[in-house]
Amino acid sequence: MEMLKHPVSGCITIIAATFALFAANTAQAERFELGASAQNADAVIGCLYPMTGRSATYGRDSISGIKIALQDLEAEAKSGLDVPNLRVIADDPRSKASYAVRLAQDFITNDNAKFFCGIVSSGVAHAVSDLAKNEKIIMVGTDHASSRLSIEAGHDYYFRVTNDSWTSMAAGARYLRDLQKETGWKRLAFVGPDYDYGHVSWTDLQLALDELGVEYETVGDLWPKLYEPDYSIYINALQSAKADVVVTALWGGDFIAFIKQAASTRFFETTRLANFDTGANYDVMMALGDQPYPGLILSARHHNNWPDTGRNKRFVKQFHDMTGRYPTYAAEGAYTGIIAIARAIEKAGGVDDDRALITALEGLQLALPEDPPGFASYIDPETHQIVQAQAVGTVVHNEDFPPSKLMVGNWAIYDAEDLKPSKEMVKRRRDAVAGGSEAVPPPTP
Repeated sequence: MEMLKHPVSGCITIIAATFALFAANTAQAERFELGASAQNADAVIGCLYPMTGRSATYGRDSISGIKIALQDLEAEAKSGLDVPNLRVIADDPRSKASYAVRLAQDFITNDNAKFFCGIVSSGVAHAVSDLAKNEKIIMVGTDHASSRLSIEAGHDYYFRVTNDSWTSMAAGARYLRDLQKETGWKRLAFVGPDYDYGHVSWTDLQLALDELGVEYETVGDLWPKLYEPDYSIYINALQSAKADVVVTALWGGDFIAFIKQAASTRFFETTRLANFDTGANYDVMMALGDQPYPGLILSARHHNNWPDTGRNKRFVKQFHDMTGRYPTYAAEGAYTGIIAIARAIEKAGGVDDDRALITALEGLQLALPEDPPGFASYIDPETHQIVQAQAVGTVVHNEDFPPSKLMVGNWAIYDAEDLKPSKEMVKRRRDAVAGGSEAVPPPTP
């Protein structure tokens, strides 16, 4: 491949630089520069990850995932393969859309970025996706999960390489269908953060349950603000509603806080709590201590103990050897994003032809740590959303990944093809927005 001007060489360098401060803001920003130098890079990738607050763990783990991806690419180059020499720049958007757009614009203007990656918050991701569309910069989402980004708001330059809210809720709907056959549950409630990700997760779950023909009664939907410190009024409301099952889209520190506060009541004596998208993340497992609260049903976008494959074990070990701890799912998402961009550049023969890069990403197959035996993830050409299997389970004692004493087990595995939104569903949602609606209305159970 002649387009690769510079071989991958040297160790990964990390520069944590303190930047000039905004005139009206004395807070310091932290910027990471990884991989090739500006002079030797075949392509520059500008990434946005949180480094402060409740979601800072995901930013730190994403940086480590990127470093593992660059190490793997460097090893391929040393073995004689022709791989692109990537320069990755990461900065903290502080969970603010306007600031994220400013940073992304600076990636283009000052760093000559050809790709965007990352972003935890779906609200921030929407703003940066709009910039990517206008500036014709390919954006590879590695963490945020609102399905609206790839369905209603999808465009040529937006791709996502981790499970989205539709995928997770489609798996969750199947788990609830099977659970209903065993327990006869009927009364369902939902609690989620009051922004795009929370609301679209609830819509996705209702649409998926409707497609499966699951009959149930909605007894409440509650919307605490993001980073809510006190969930007592929401827990009391759910107990009063006498829900059999509560599904939540709370994530990270918010989900941990909800569990801890619910555990101080009789919540878990009468209600099953399910989190199908983020609940089994490793930071949650650690926070549970040695308490496998009864009724918890969890999944996540990557598990350290599933699938039991050499590729997954190798990734988890690489992360642990590098950091001395075990990864949250954010690490594998960021790893996947960098590998996807590298493979697209290889297939397109360089970075100068946007259409060739988009075509290369559409349908791109990637053998990833979270893939079960016999399956390789791929990017759906229609929605640009990666297609992946998902495992859902319950909490069991497992001290193989200390300091956590618990992990998820008793797996129910759902096939990737079954979790894709149907072509009819995608068309209905896009037509609804084209007709002036904000989104397709959820069904009435």
